[in-house]
Amino acid sequence: MTLDLPTLREQFPSLKRPVIFFDNPGGTQIARKSLDRIIAYLTYHNANHGGAFATSIESDAVLEQAHQAMADFVNAARPEEIVFGNNMTTLTLHLSRSLARQWSARDEIVVTRLDHDANITPWALAAQDRGVTVRWVDFHPENGTLNLEDLEKALENRPRLVAVGYASNALGTINPVKEIVRMAHAAGARVYIDAVQYAAHGPIDVQDLGCDFLVCSSYKFFGPHAGILYGRYDLLDELTAYKVRPAPHNSPGKWETGTQNHEGIAGVLGAVEYFEWLGREFGGETGFQGAERYQSRRLLLKRALNAVRAYEFELSRAVLEVLSETPGLTLYGLADERQLEQRVPTFSFTIKGWHPRQLAEELAKANVYAWDGNYYALAVTERLGVEDQGGMLRVGPVHYNTVEEVHRFGETLGRLVAGKMPHA
Repeated sequence: MTLDLPTLREQFPSLKRPVIFFDNPGGTQIARKSLDRIIAYLTYHNANHGGAFATSIESDAVLEQAHQAMADFVNAARPEEIVFGNNMTTLTLHLSRSLARQWSARDEIVVTRLDHDANITPWALAAQDRGVTVRWVDFHPENGTLNLEDLEKALENRPRLVAVGYASNALGTINPVKEIVRMAHAAGARVYIDAVQYAAHGPIDVQDLGCDFLVCSSYKFFGPHAGILYGRYDLLDELTAYKVRPAPHNSPGKWETGTQNHEGIAGVLGAVEYFEWLGREFGGETGFQGAERYQSRRLLLKRALNAVRAYEFELSRAVLEVLSETPGLTLYGLADERQLEQRVPTFSFTIKGWHPRQLAEELAKANVYAWDGNYYALAVTERLGVEDQGGMLRVGPVHYNTVEEVHRFGETLGRLVAGKMPHA
């Protein structure tokens, strides 16, 4: 069953605004179910944790539901493997400090030049504190894919950790994370996956991947600004958390320091419920490899994300066509329609004669929202040699966008490049 875009778009109140939201790689619009959960929490259940009275008991019940929902979303073995936090960066900084307690001088860790800085610098800082060597894995600048031969070499010294992205927030590349986990584990390393950019675009199964940790942010998949960490229960339970003394000593409570953003966590629950609705309405009897492993909500979520993935191939083809027809444009990353399985619909490019910021400003005047700069993927823009020129212009449709919007974006871009709109 294909997605019914008019019905689907009704689930997003902000889409009433007459603009084209192609800024989604930096944050998607919120689903109505997520917004409703936030309002309901603050209206009816707003209280701190662990009280003997009704609103506190109700609040704790909502938080428990949210942990279970995210366990279903990533197919974790149990809800205790889910940790909520302010954002992916904060969660990673917290966990990096705890993992680094087990490192010693002469140890090594591995990061990649394809990653967001939030999956690089926290580990580099922890390594600096412990006298640990950081090994960098490069990517192929001609197509934006990770250099697996480089990774293989980096694993020869049996590093303690491999930090890698599921999908690049700059170039859209989907890394072969299951294979990377296999390679890293064979070398004795733990694996930390940044799935922030991928989570809105395809199904996640941490048990199938076999990863040790995986982190994402709900504002990238139609929810509020909140971060979510999956960690294998034995590791979360074993590691020392930096927390105050009265905090719980068992996972996940010991990792959720201080009073959490309860209304935000309720909104995460709503975002997962949106995907559940999507799977029920448009997943149909969608068949996909490994479907027999899932039941109930987990099956609906996987159907939803597989339907999203299929539709976004159509969006990606449309964007690639527009970009290929634009004079003076250089696209960074995979540009071959035959390789859509290896990317999400996140596209970054430069246009000769245009500073990325100028281009973003002119697009905004035409009600097309897009990002410019490095998007905190500093290692990417430095490697591509575009950092000093203002980075790149990035557009990223998601499943609530339409092919017609892609065509309108293309017409606007074409007029700009043809000089029919003023620029300095």
